[in-house]
Amino acid sequence: MKKYNIAVIAGDGIGPEVIGEAVKVLKAICASDDRFDMCFTEFPWGCEYYLKNGEMMPENGLELLSKYDAILLGAVGYPGVPDHISLRNLLLKIRHGFDQYINLRPVRLLKGAPCPLAGKSCEDIDMIFIRENSEGEYSGSGAWLYKDQPNEVVIQNSVFSRKGCERVIRYAYELARKEGRSLTSVSKANALNYSMVFWDQIFEEVGREYPDVETRHLLVDAASMFMVRDPKRFGVVVTSNLFGDILTDLGAAISGGMGLAAGANLNPERRYPSMFEAIHGSAPDIAGQNIANPLASIWTAGQMLDFFGYEDWGTKIVDSIEQMLVSKKALTPDLGGSASTTECGDEMVRILTQ
Repeated sequence: MKKYNIAVIAGDGIGPEVIGEAVKVLKAICASDDRFDMCFTEFPWGCEYYLKNGEMMPENGLELLSKYDAILLGAVGYPGVPDHISLRNLLLKIRHGFDQYINLRPVRLLKGAPCPLAGKSCEDIDMIFIRENSEGEYSGSGAWLYKDQPNEVVIQNSVFSRKGCERVIRYAYELARKEGRSLTSVSKANALNYSMVFWDQIFEEVGREYPDVETRHLLVDAASMFMVRDPKRFGVVVTSNLFGDILTDLGAAISGGMGLAAGANLNPERRYPSMFEAIHGSAPDIAGQNIANPLASIWTAGQMLDFFGYEDWGTKIVDSIEQMLVSKKALTPDLGGSASTTECGDEMVRILTQ
């Protein structure tokens, strides 16, 4: 039997509530499958930890996490701690430190999920975003000059390396080939005359090795429009850190809401642990009320199972979410139900183990 050690960072706001249900589901799966088992270790890092200790995670945090096979993250951010501190000193520190350069986010309208777009079906909204996750606009490079002076200047650099662009674009081409889907590259080369021209150039160069993959180019503003007007045109989408962050939030809005938005931060070579986190925020306004939707975190746990090679369980989790959405049983208030977070997780366990 294969044994996996999983680090759990429940984080802030609704994080502990939703990640608790994901862990409960994973434990139930392990109990019913003799191929593998999981041991979960909790780390109390996040904004509450910051307010007590002056740091989001200890100085040796990455060293501690490096011993684990994967990381489950609940949510990051809470009033009283500036967002740029909570994000950069935990989430981005882990992404960058463990070279999790692939951010994989499915945008898929599940059966029974609400959709704000008139006349669109599950067949119309089924795309996979591959977001560059290690550099680009979130590299943290820049300067703040003459602070609090009349001539104050802020410089925020975007960093695009050939290695960084090639590897994420190649990953997207490989996925598109494997799944028989089209590949759309989203950039903004008409305005960003260095970084995005460079991105487009590398997309074309790598594409010569994949003549069988149907490709498209879109500017980010046009991509936003087509995601609403004609989402069926998208299969696999590859884009930069910032654009991918924004577009996948739009994707969540058209495919059931943030409570159904899964996400994975992958180090494909497995030199470091990958991290699995739903893309919703910490929702401090409903924290502690046991009404947060845990399905995104549970789907994200399914992505972790996919990554470990148990795609059968990843598929079962998505199928079970659809079953709940169609039956409208044990859904939380954001999906029109009246169930608690705990009841939603319990129903998922019941379906998966029946």
